[in-house]
Amino acid sequence: MKFCPQCASPISDAMIDGELRKACSDVACNFVHFNNPTPVVAMIVEVDGGVVMAHNVSWPKKFYSIITGFLEAGEDPLECAVRETKEELNLTAVDTKLVGVYAFPQQNQVIIAYHVKAVGEIKLNEELDDYKIVPPAEIQPWPMGTGLALKDWMQSLGL
Repeated sequence: MKFCPQCASPISDAMIDGELRKACSDVACNFVHFNNPTPVVAMIVEVDGGVVMAHNVSWPKKFYSIITGFLEAGEDPLECAVRETKEELNLTAVDTKLVGVYAFPQQNQVIIAYHVKAVGEIKLNEELDDYKIVPPAEIQPWPMGTGLALKDWMQSLGL
């Protein structure tokens, strides 16, 4: 961001509330860019046989993860979990429970994670190009982002 979205004056660094932030150089404008994290909803989608782990078309070939999607304006996170399960996998959520909320500073996101039991025939949308069903005992959580949600969910199962 180089220019203020309110008045078009140049943006500069300013110390605000004890933090270095991007702010409008015109003191009369008062615009401050707070760079708040983006809310993302993650779904541990469970079907007969295990958890759906999917490959996004933009990821490295061997990386599979749980399903995620951006929370829409005015949308309840639970509604987002149900919607994204349908949009990305063509599955119908039949039971949805909150797993937890996780900071993901590497992507400037806050992840709201759900366990979703789902039914139907998997049909991937254009964001995904492959999937596999992994039994919970075989999942290897990673140490950040959605991996933390998987770890907590697996611990709740005694794994």
